[in-house]
Amino acid sequence: MPNPRLRQQIAFEAARLMYERQESEYMRAKLRAARRVCRDWVKNSDLPSNAEIREHVQQFARLFEGEQRTANLRDMRLEALRLMRLLARFKPRLIGSVLTGHIRRGSDIDLHLFSDSTLPIESILEEEGLPFTIEQKQILKAGAERIFTHIHVADRFPIEFTVYGSHQASEQFRSSITGQPIERADIPQLEELLRREYPDLALEDELTAAAEKVDRFQVYRSLLLPLAGVAQSREWHPEGDALYHSLQVFELARDELPYDEEFQLAALLHDVGKGIDPYDHVRTGLEALEGYITPRTRWLIEHHMEARALADGTLGSRARQRLEASPDFEELQLLADCDRRGRVPGAQVSELDDALDAIRELARQCG
Repeated sequence: MPNPRLRQQIAFEAARLMYERQESEYMRAKLRAARRVCRDWVKNSDLPSNAEIREHVQQFARLFEGEQRTANLRDMRLEALRLMRLLARFKPRLIGSVLTGHIRRGSDIDLHLFSDSTLPIESILEEEGLPFTIEQKQILKAGAERIFTHIHVADRFPIEFTVYGSHQASEQFRSSITGQPIERADIPQLEELLRREYPDLALEDELTAAAEKVDRFQVYRSLLLPLAGVAQSREWHPEGDALYHSLQVFELARDELPYDEEFQLAALLHDVGKGIDPYDHVRTGLEALEGYITPRTRWLIEHHMEARALADGTLGSRARQRLEASPDFEELQLLADCDRRGRVPGAQVSELDDALDAIRELARQCG
């Protein structure tokens, strides 16, 4: 006989695992939740449906994200429309939580595109300056192996394109959650949804503003890439170029303060000015970053050389007192320590895009 209470407990725990991004697939979340809730064997009838879990996930989102979730939904729908217009030749269809309204922290914009090759899609993304990666997944579906091509775009919001053959544009896909046909919208349908849901929205003005909005992570990337060509004194930097050093400092900073986005950004960006003016890199770096970092990150970068002098015992007492008066003095000292230790030849570091993605994800998680 089914146990409604057990089913509810498993649904709640599975939803928690998915909301916290510990699991991304419903079945894995169910099985892991069942093991936690009940150590004995669990009957299939006691496992919740995907829809039940999704409802609990939405409850978590409403509880922890509040009004910001509503604002994000509007902006994500606008961004989806902008992308769909950009990729109109591939008959884009919006699916998933951005269409249904069931978004949560970390939700992405899911679009179906129809093309017999990813190359023309890649060309458009490159022209727009949107960094992307391509992934192919082999999945067993309806007893047959199928390969799905996904394009992941790193932008203000995470974006995932699933690319199908052009002949599949009229096919109806079914949801793994409900088993029903997937709800999806083409460009006119999304425009109608936006006008209906947001009657005061000046749609074309908002789209123009969205197109002009600069993704700060693209700014960071454009400033960091030139550091790969900036050679440094072997006496002070035996590890190599300025980008390699910056990535080492970032890795150390992430280990020290794994949930402090501002501190990690200061670590990664502290030397970006070396790609502009290596003789005055702090000032020129801060000028280039103006408007794209917080006052705290700015302060840490601005004073990281003084913190090095403090550690070396060469900083004057008045300058020391000014630094000590800041509530971020301890983090500044820690940044200087990471800067000093990030000079190891052959050290393992993340790729630049992976480092930026890690900070971007941290920013999303911390709101």
